[in-house]
Amino acid sequence: MVGSWKWVLVVVSLCIWGWSPISINADTDPSDVSALTVMYSSLNSPSQLTQWSASSGDPCGQSWKGVKCTRSRVTEIDLSGLGLSGSFGYNLQSLTALTNLDMSNNNLAGGIPYNLPPNLTRLNLGGNQFTQGIPYSVSMMTSLKYLNISHNQLQNTLDDVFGKLSSLTTLDLSFNTMPGSLPESFSSLSSLKTLDLQNNQLTGTIDVLANLPLENLNIENNHFTGWVPEPLKNINLKKDGNTWNSGPAPPPPPGTPPAKNNGNRTPGSNGTPSKNGASEGGKKSGIGAGGIAGIVISIFVVTGIIAFFLIKRRSKKSSSDIEKIDIQPFAPLPSNEVKEMKSVEPSATVDLKTFDAPATINLRPPPVDRHKSFDDEEFSKKPIVVKKTVAAPINVISYSIADLQMATGSFSVDNLLGEGSFGRVYRAQFDDGKVLAVKKIDSSVLPSESSEDFTEIVSNISHLHHANVTELVGYCSEHGQHLLVYEFHKNGSLHDFLHLSDEYTKPLTWNSRVKIALGTARALEYLHEVCSPSIIHKNIKSSNILLDVELNPHLSDSGLASSIPNADQALDHNAGSGYSAPEVAMSGQYTLKSDVYSFGVVMLELISGRKPFDSSKSRSEQSLVRWATPQLHDIDALSKMVDPALKGLYPVKSLSRFADVIALCVQPEPEFRPPMSEVVQALVRLVQRANMSRRTVGNDQGGSQRGDSTDAQDDMS
Repeated sequence: MVGSWKWVLVVVSLCIWGWSPISINADTDPSDVSALTVMYSSLNSPSQLTQWSASSGDPCGQSWKGVKCTRSRVTEIDLSGLGLSGSFGYNLQSLTALTNLDMSNNNLAGGIPYNLPPNLTRLNLGGNQFTQGIPYSVSMMTSLKYLNISHNQLQNTLDDVFGKLSSLTTLDLSFNTMPGSLPESFSSLSSLKTLDLQNNQLTGTIDVLANLPLENLNIENNHFTGWVPEPLKNINLKKDGNTWNSGPAPPPPPGTPPAKNNGNRTPGSNGTPSKNGASEGGKKSGIGAGGIAGIVISIFVVTGIIAFFLIKRRSKKSSSDIEKIDIQPFAPLPSNEVKEMKSVEPSATVDLKTFDAPATINLRPPPVDRHKSFDDEEFSKKPIVVKKTVAAPINVISYSIADLQMATGSFSVDNLLGEGSFGRVYRAQFDDGKVLAVKKIDSSVLPSESSEDFTEIVSNISHLHHANVTELVGYCSEHGQHLLVYEFHKNGSLHDFLHLSDEYTKPLTWNSRVKIALGTARALEYLHEVCSPSIIHKNIKSSNILLDVELNPHLSDSGLASSIPNADQALDHNAGSGYSAPEVAMSGQYTLKSDVYSFGVVMLELISGRKPFDSSKSRSEQSLVRWATPQLHDIDALSKMVDPALKGLYPVKSLSRFADVIALCVQPEPEFRPPMSEVVQALVRLVQRANMSRRTVGNDQGGSQRGDSTDAQDDMS
């Protein structure tokens, strides 16, 4: 009997020992709990989410509806088809163990939250009412294999956010209203098998899809043009409802790599091997394919030699002029041999262009005008062929000088908006009532003979599309003048708001300042981490941050300094402006981290209302960075340096966190400054954690009538 009790005690002990870790592991990671409680509140605390709580709880231990865990981490959330409304939170980036998020077939609205879980492999947001576009944080989700945002109301163009998504196999963006062309980063989707883009308003060609390993492609009911690439004709393709070009497609440009052949099928063969191939014909004639190739090459070589001397005979130039042409594929022949060659008439001649491209041989008789001799001008074009092939971009408008003179009053002083590092900017009003901004590039920055450089600059800038980057509308290149036409923002620049306020302009509230900082940070994150290759702005300052009617920021001059060959010299005068990073002042070299420093200076302007360098101040206060940096971590000193125009209407914790971000950005050592993605995340957390007091809510000049806290929430979504 005693022995039996011993065994019972042993079993009970083992059970207690075995179960205790499980109860410990059931306590969900605090960061995951925080994210889910915020999600629950953002979803308007729906009753159908049983066990969920807006304050605390244990999602893993209490089996919250739709939540699956591994140990203490949330790994799956499936809330599809539950009739949920609202949004699903701003704190999702802390769900680092989450691999599957399914919020499909609900009534979620607004923009897709910016901070999505970073390690997702599956994301399904289909069948909701999301607007705007795909958030840029998607570009960093390198493990993503499945992405579905179909049947929503996405209305922004597709940005280049796909460059790092090499694991993505399924992408469904169908049944939205997205305009514009397919981004170049689509070509990086090296694992993509299924792509659904039907029922949008997409334009341009689909050439960027030619080399993808697609098996299923649906592009019906868009506005695509051009030709369907050959490799895509051999897959499960649905393409009706577009405006395809008829007739055979033109050959690819020289140097274009051959397209990959999906399914290893020969184009046009429909997968059926040829029964009358060249090898079979070769066997019948008793000559192999190699023999035929050898004969053809021999004929070409002989024909080339004959044509060379025929050209030499017909040339009117002296022997010294021939040497200038620098064609010396053969050793010079004795004069008697040249005379003998003169009597030989070839049966086929080499096209004169074959000296530029020896692999292309034309066996047809040359046209009549080929009898003219070579001249130096023809060969002088060869070194700059690449530049001459730069085509004007088709997604921006080409204006004439006359158009812009009419719209700007002949570039009158009355329409002068400002003068920057690269030229003056004018207000332009056109006959249709549209108002735009025209930047007239100084000839010292871009000489009149640089038309081809300018076309390339326009092409580069025209590919930049982001809600916080000033959009290029058009350009003009006539009579040695180079002009860029941008969208116009009636509220002017941040510099004007902070430093040129008058009695008719209300000062920026604290929430608006944070909103401007966040939008500008997102623009820089796009240039630095989404664009490929990365774009260094080089000219971050408050006068280059333009504000629209709702005080959303738009970063101007993006991509300009990085495209102009001698831009660094034009920017030299910024050295004493207070925006330049220490290493730029010392070496003249701009980097991504020097942009981060300049952005930190802009944040200092926002918090203090002071200029980066102000000679009217005492010597110790002239440099804003030098004066402010020691005070950023002292809350008492910090409150004294805040812009008096705020009149104390700001949350103290929000102010402190804002100062912490500034301190990181303006560190003297570049390697210690954070990347812009981390700056964005810090500002996002600041906006959402702050207790936006009702007393800070106001109607900014030209702003929306909604409260600023609402604006901040919208800016986050």
